[in-house]
This record gives sequence, structure tokens and C-alpha cells, in this order.
Amino acid sequence: MAPERSFEALLFLLTLVALISYSASFSFHRGHGSSDQVSSDRRFWIADDKFWKDGHPFQIIGGDMHYFRIVPEYWRDRLLRAKALGLNTIQTYVPWNLHEPQPQSWDFEGIADIESYLKLAQELGFLVMLRAGPYICAEWDLGGFPAWLLAVQPALRLRSSDSTFLSLVERWWDVLLPKVAPLLYENGGPVIMVQVENEFGSYGDDKNYLHFLVQLARRHLGNNTILYTTDGGSQDTLEKGTIPEEGVFSAVDFSTGDDPWPIFELQKSYNLPGKSPPLSAEFYTGWLTHWGEQIAHTDGNHTAEALRKILSRNGSAVLYMAHGGTNFGFFNGANTGQFESDYKADLTSYDYDAPIKEFGDVDNTKFKALRRVIHEHSGVSLHPIPSKIKRARYGPVKVNRIASLFEVLNFLCDPIKVVETEQPIAMELVGQMFGFLLYASEYPEKKDKSIISIPKVHDRAQVFVSCSLDGNRSPRYVGIIERWSTKSLEIPNLACSSNVSLFILVENLGRVNYGPYTYDRKGILSSVTVDNIILYHWKLYPISFHGLGDLLKFSLIRQLPNARANKMSIPIGLQNQLGRFRYSLKESISDQPVIYEGHFHIDSANDIKDTFMSFRGWTKGVAFVNNFNIGRFWPLIGPQCTLYVPAPILRHGENVIVILELHSPNPELTISLVEDPDFTCGKKQH
Repeated sequence: MAPERSFEALLFLLTLVALISYSASFSFHRGHGSSDQVSSDRRFWIADDKFWKDGHPFQIIGGDMHYFRIVPEYWRDRLLRAKALGLNTIQTYVPWNLHEPQPQSWDFEGIADIESYLKLAQELGFLVMLRAGPYICAEWDLGGFPAWLLAVQPALRLRSSDSTFLSLVERWWDVLLPKVAPLLYENGGPVIMVQVENEFGSYGDDKNYLHFLVQLARRHLGNNTILYTTDGGSQDTLEKGTIPEEGVFSAVDFSTGDDPWPIFELQKSYNLPGKSPPLSAEFYTGWLTHWGEQIAHTDGNHTAEALRKILSRNGSAVLYMAHGGTNFGFFNGANTGQFESDYKADLTSYDYDAPIKEFGDVDNTKFKALRRVIHEHSGVSLHPIPSKIKRARYGPVKVNRIASLFEVLNFLCDPIKVVETEQPIAMELVGQMFGFLLYASEYPEKKDKSIISIPKVHDRAQVFVSCSLDGNRSPRYVGIIERWSTKSLEIPNLACSSNVSLFILVENLGRVNYGPYTYDRKGILSSVTVDNIILYHWKLYPISFHGLGDLLKFSLIRQLPNARANKMSIPIGLQNQLGRFRYSLKESISDQPVIYEGHFHIDSANDIKDTFMSFRGWTKGVAFVNNFNIGRFWPLIGPQCTLYVPAPILRHGENVIVILELHSPNPELTISLVEDPDFTCGKKQH
């Protein structure tokens, strides 16, 4: 069957199932609504260009707060601060990649426990607008899509009516939406609206894709639930991204400070008559920041006055963000400019200059100004502001060199996961979805220096060389080749009596989450040449940090005989290095990736407080606290100098810091744990 007919048949079946389920669910909801558990008057709907809740007009004064950017122990605290701000609604995205990290491997626990988050929001008196995706943008890796989608062959057309892509979306929503259905407002839960896709009008115009999502959502949620889209407030984006003929409500977003009412008037053209309550679904309280930029800042009073223009005429708005949070681990997103190589990765901090700061602080002009305006127009009594979360300075922590990445490759890469290929291939094709991949090959050395070229690398490659049979030296650092600066590097002559071993450590800095280049595979995506000769016969080593605990727990020297006996397919040079650990801190610091470890002690449980880890004097890398990946640091270019360490990941007694520094550490080999965040690093900050 032709793909077009296959899609049409699938869409027809979905529509039929939706109609049948709607008929059944209508009688179910009517009966359910008349039960003792749910009042028959409990209803949220749109009429007369207004939102209505339980028979009364309702003004949404909401804020985005993403459960996946907050440690679960702080969900209640952050929601209470949103309550004190005056909000009545919480909006959150649902990142597919968090919940299905591997195909059909589901995760809804801990920071991924969305049901608990939604129930907590209801407990605290909030309604919820749920942005179910499957694409979310959100400055989140790959816009929330699982990276394994990029390994599917033939290549998927993301955000389209590609039948294979749709089948994977259907499988995902068949798991997610049944969890949402009991939490719908009409069923006694907090969810009043569910968003399909996100700002699709800024990307494409495949309406069949949007129709598919609507039918799939209604199959699980019924026809009573308000489905909505959000698009930029222009005719072009609304034309491409809305589907009012399906009864889907079209919300808008626009720059803070723009006159909202002409845009709300335009919004009416893309909703059914009487079905267009004015709603800014993303009222920007701040903005994102990339590495190498100055930290974003917007004026609090100006932001509050812009909100007043909406609320004073009974418009609705959702603050983006009410509280930004943190891109823990490797989940930060990235953006590009006109060209794919014009790449900028987002910071670990997602503070966003929101009124509720990354660490929960509300003692700022923006929070106070917004709270005042919201109170003036909501007519609701102000809720008390929770007490300030205490922060601590745990002082400088001395760290010790454990080993270079090359020395402990057997701990960081499972030998059975080493892949041999003729040419370099993308990270996703070897199952390495985040972090780092080491590419290794060999070439015969010339008498003179050589030139290495990698035309396409995503995103940042560190190049090393060594003599293949020389076990007395670690690989020598050559330089960096970056996505945005694919210059060639000069390799010095090593005077080898054998071939030269070439090692290229590639870091995935975060996948593009917005725009035409979101199909963003990572790794080496081209041939590698030395002196214009293509290199073949590569070995690829996926680097995993799950073995860090074993690395620090056991004596490495005692582990070495087993490591050598294990038939790892790695170059002889690396095998020799693995047998020659040196732990002396007097060893000269090289431009190699090195693992460091430090410890600090918290005397009593009452002393466990939030803190910030300062990386002034360090270069670039990743940090872990008690096996929790708190994110990337890159003070060399800034602006972020500190990483947020929330108290719940700390513990009474000994706490362990592990750092992978890709270049050069602080000369004193110390880390400072300080009370306040610092966004003044990098050359542009001085």
C-alpha cells in the first residue's frame, strides 16, 4: 500500500475509534460526574470568548514550572512560591525523552513521576495546562524527542506525517495519555487543557500530522477536554500551526512589551466563533542564555506592566517561566542561526531570569512587581510567601586526581559495547545518546608534521595522538575541532617506530531543540583525513559514567590484572597505559580529560542546605555530587561559574564530588562550595 493511502487509512481508523470512544466516554463521564466523587457541576469549557469553570467565567493567571527541572523534594516548595505569586494554574511540558529513554523502556519514577507532580499541584489548589508534545522545544535536548529516534533507519521525518514516526508517537501517547485521563478536570483532576505539538507554525505546515495528534488525543481523553495549540502571534505562524476546524483552541505567544490586543484580535481569526478567549500561553518573564553570552536579564517593572495590559482587560496569561529550574545531567538544548554550524548550547542553569529563581529565591523586584499586578486583577487574597530556603558555604574542597580518561577507559566503557566501523558513524547509531564518544584509529607517520581535518563534527572534538607501541606516554594533546569552527589541526611528529594512534573524544553539547536543524545527530559525521588521506578502520568507545562508583570504590591497581585479562578490543598503547597508573599529585597537569574526586562532611542533618559549586579557575567538564549529575561547567567562556546543588542530593556525613575536567583544573585543585550563584565568568564578562 502506498504511504499516502496507509496514512489515510490509519487516520480514518483513529477517527472511527475516537468517535466510538467519545460515545462511550460521554455516557461514562455523565455517570461519573453524577457520582459522589465528582460533582456534576465540575466542568471547564470555552464559550462567549471566555474560559468557564464550574459555571463561572475564569481568568487563567498561570505559570510554566517544569517538574523535570526541579528535584522532586522541592516540587512542593516551588509550587507554594507560585501560589504566593498569585498564580491559579501551572503549565508544564512532558519530555518524551525523559520517560522513554530507550525504546519501550518507560520511566515514571523520581523526577519523572509526572502523576505525583500533577496531583501535588491539585492538592495545592492549582489547575494544570499540560503540554503533551510530542515535540516541546523547551530548550530541552532535541525538543523532548528521544535521541534514539535519530537511530531509526531509514531516517525519520520528525514532526511530520511520516508513518513510522507516527507509529512511535502513538506508542508513546498510548502509555502517557491513559495516565493523564484520570487527572482531567472533568474526572476530578486538575488538568483543564492539553496542548498538542508546540509552535508548529514556526516549523512546518503538515496539517495531516496535527490532525493525527488530535484524533489520538481524543481517543484517550474524549471530546470534552480542551485541546490547544500555541503559536507565535503572526498570520503566517497561525495559518500553518492551527486547526480550528477540529475544534482545537488556538493560543498565541509574542514578545513581552508588544501590544497584546491586536494579536488577540488576530487570534480570533484562527478559532471558531465565540471560542477565542485571549490567552498568551507564553508570557515571557525573561529569556534563555547560551554558553558564551551574557546572562539574560529583563526589567521586572517593565515585565509587570506588560502583564497588566493583558489582565486589566480580562485577558489570560501564562508566565514563561514562573520558575525555570535546572538542566541537570545532559538534557540542555541548543539553538542554531541561519546555518547548522551556527550552533549555541544552552547553559546548565535554566534560571531564565524568572520571578522564582533557580534556587527558589523570590526576594527580587520582578517577583514583587508581578505579584502586585496579579493581586490587583485576580481579586484573590495573597498567599503567604514560604520562608527562604537556607544556603550554606561548605568551604573549599580539595580534590585528588584519580586518573585520566584514557587510563580508566575499561571502567567507563563496557568492552562489549565497543564498535568497529570502516568510517566514523554518529553517536546515536552506537547507542550513545548523551555525553561522550571516543573514536580511535591509526595511520603511518610521516617524517614531517601532519594535518588532520574533520569537516563535520557535532559538537566538540578533542584530538590526541600517541605512538601505537609506546606504553610509556599518555596520548599527546593536539587541539580542538568544533562544530562552529572546523579548522584543521597540525599534528607534530612523534618519531614513532610504529603507527600513530589517533584518539578523538567528541562531546555532545546538547541537541538543537528549535528550528530547521532539529534532526541533530552527534559525533563525527564525516570522513576524517590526515594529510588529505581518509582514515579507515575505527573503534568507537561509548563513555558511560555509571561505573564511576566502582572506579572510586575499589583499588584500581588491584583491578588491573582483571582489566588486562579481559579481552578488550583497544589499542596496545591504551592497554599499556591501563597498567601504569600514577596517582601522585606532583604529576604534571596535561590537557587531557582527567577525573578528580573530593569529599566534604556535613556534621548534622540540620546543616544540610543548598549550595553552589564554583568552578572558577577550571576549564570545562561535568560534575557529579553523590552520583547525581549536576550538569556541565564551562567557566572559560561563561557566563555560568557555579552549578546549583540542591540540598536533597546532599546527605549527613560524607559527600562525594566527582569531576571530569576535559582540560586544565584549578591550579590549587580545589572546588569552592558557596552560598550564591555566579554568572560572571568568561571573557565577555570582564
